[in-house]
Amino acid sequence: MRIGIIAGEMSGDILGAGLIHQLRLHYPHAKIEGIGGPQMIAAGFDSLYPLETLSVMGLIEVIKHYSSLKKCRDNLKNHFINNPPEVFIGIDAPDFNLGLEQKLKQAGIPTVHYVSPSVWAWREYRLPKIAQACDLMLTLFPFEENYYKKHDIPVKFVGHSLADEIPLQIDQNMARIKLGLPTTGIKIALLPGSRYNEVSKLVKPFLSTARWLWKQRPDLHFIVPLANTNIRKLFLQHIDIASNLPLTLLDGQAHDAMAAADVVLMASGTASLEAMLLKRPMVVSYRLARITYWLAKLLVRVNYFSLPNLLAQEKLIPEFLQDQVTPENLGIAVLHWLDNPDQVKILQQKFLELHQILRCNASQQAATAILSIIED
Repeated sequence: MRIGIIAGEMSGDILGAGLIHQLRLHYPHAKIEGIGGPQMIAAGFDSLYPLETLSVMGLIEVIKHYSSLKKCRDNLKNHFINNPPEVFIGIDAPDFNLGLEQKLKQAGIPTVHYVSPSVWAWREYRLPKIAQACDLMLTLFPFEENYYKKHDIPVKFVGHSLADEIPLQIDQNMARIKLGLPTTGIKIALLPGSRYNEVSKLVKPFLSTARWLWKQRPDLHFIVPLANTNIRKLFLQHIDIASNLPLTLLDGQAHDAMAAADVVLMASGTASLEAMLLKRPMVVSYRLARITYWLAKLLVRVNYFSLPNLLAQEKLIPEFLQDQVTPENLGIAVLHWLDNPDQVKILQQKFLELHQILRCNASQQAATAILSIIED
């Protein structure tokens, strides 16, 4: 039994590891190879290239690395055609994986794409390519399954592994004790992002918002988890904005920081899904390069950009984009949650309902869907 998998970044490595564990329950001696990270390798995966090979973000960066990415994809195509797996699974990384899946499917290899591209939001013209590339699309969110069904593309909603891992109820005091924080008092978590470019655009408005909030409420304490050394250095370049603020900086530990907080002010991304699963009221924002923003305005077709609002298909949480990202806008939205505990309870109940929808034993569901293709 041979199985090919290519994951594009760390989030894909997590999904891939869970999938491999489930597949090995059925085929313990299967040879599983492709591109993956440390968690997939620990699960018995043979990575033919480092995971970082595909960790390229942004149009300019992709253009700069185009020749090496193309060479990598061509080599993988030849490898899998010459050593055909029973199934190939591309995890996320659609710009890399869909082209490879298309070539492998043409060669008679069954293909699965795990994690839907955002075709429901923009670049819908990719749908014909998706149909040609994969025999089955596995989606993390139910609204994505409905979208593909409307376009007659084979699809299976499997849920999200984060929803499986995070308990339905969270102990806030335990999270505070774990971080060495007092269990009393109001804590605001600031999460300006995990990528250097996004943090560079949000660190100043987030710190300015913290200062604005502290002037209104001197009892507030701020927690800032910083993803890595480079992000910490970037953050500290602007620390003068936060002079005298009650501020605790953390190395990583974003999960615990959100669990310990009363409100989370954050960049849009997967972290907003995690905050939702932790049942934390939040304020979400994002800033893009100006030309990217104007292009997005022309192309994007959804009303919301934060995952909780997209999942609910309604505005559960405030979200601010581009020039809306000001200390006063963000600060007022944070204070709204602090001053309206009854609305927080309503929000948390809706978050619980969404958590239960996504809690489907995602890795097991994905493995079962893939095995149905292998054993068909």
